[in-house]
Amino acid sequence: MVTGGAGYIGSIVAQHLVEAGHEIVVFDSLERGHRDAVPAAARLVIADLRDQAAVAAVASEGFDGVLHFAALALVSESVAHPERYYRTNVGGTLNLLDGMRAAAIPRLVFSSTCAVYGQPDTVPIAETAPTRPATAYGASKLAVDRMISDECLAHGLGAVSLRYFNVAGASGGLGEDHEPETHLIPNVLRAAQGLDPFVEVFGTDYPTPDGTAIRDYIHIDDLAAAHLLALDGCREAEHRIFNLGNGGGFSVREVIATAERVTGRPIPTREAPRRPGDPPQLVSASERIRRELGWTPRKPAVADMIADAWAFAQAHPHGYR
Repeated sequence: MVTGGAGYIGSIVAQHLVEAGHEIVVFDSLERGHRDAVPAAARLVIADLRDQAAVAAVASEGFDGVLHFAALALVSESVAHPERYYRTNVGGTLNLLDGMRAAAIPRLVFSSTCAVYGQPDTVPIAETAPTRPATAYGASKLAVDRMISDECLAHGLGAVSLRYFNVAGASGGLGEDHEPETHLIPNVLRAAQGLDPFVEVFGTDYPTPDGTAIRDYIHIDDLAAAHLLALDGCREAEHRIFNLGNGGGFSVREVIATAERVTGRPIPTREAPRRPGDPPQLVSASERIRRELGWTPRKPAVADMIADAWAFAQAHPHGYR
């Protein structure tokens, strides 16, 4: 069962699962996902995690495991409307855990986030770093992580949380299509296509080599591979947590310059003030998942991520719409 399997990350992980021989049921409200992103081999159930009866009905069909992507994930929205994030991300996950427990589903892989760490003391960020989220989005994800830990301890669930940094790229005709789009690479490519007049650079006075914020990017295919390893790495009554990134960072200016080389087009920019709460650097220490699950990123170069995202953007200039 793949919750949120019509979204960017969920759909591509679902496709990887299909290709690995798994039988997939996608559970998605389509509120922010896309029907056309759901793999053809998957069965789609259109329902909302906040509907406890619907979650219980699907879970009762019996599954070997659940990969849980369904969530609200706009940082600014979470600051303006925290209640939406607790109701959906926390309440919806509680419904899912109830359904899994009733159906004796033994394994869970959860889509967590580096936002649980907030402003880091040191970079790269390890799983042992203090968790002090700065937004309701990060706080809701941390609350879910803690719920999962308690569920594993009390009821024997085997679970893995993957704390992502920045995901990018496209895979097999599937790619990124959000409304609104807040991620840097798709917005850079929109400017390259002429769909937007420029891309905003939020903050040029950070204590970094070129003054712009540095982020750790991971290719969506590498992230999907980590989910399959995590599913096999679930251990009864244990909650394992892994950071997921390349362990290296790219600044906003570096990403834009690379996109200009990949696309062969100039990308206009406009400088803007820093966004509140944006740290200068977010880079993952990912030694634990490499050591314990044997994960290795195969596409660590940001140019490869941009090239794949560019191919999707050209084939789908207006996304799935």
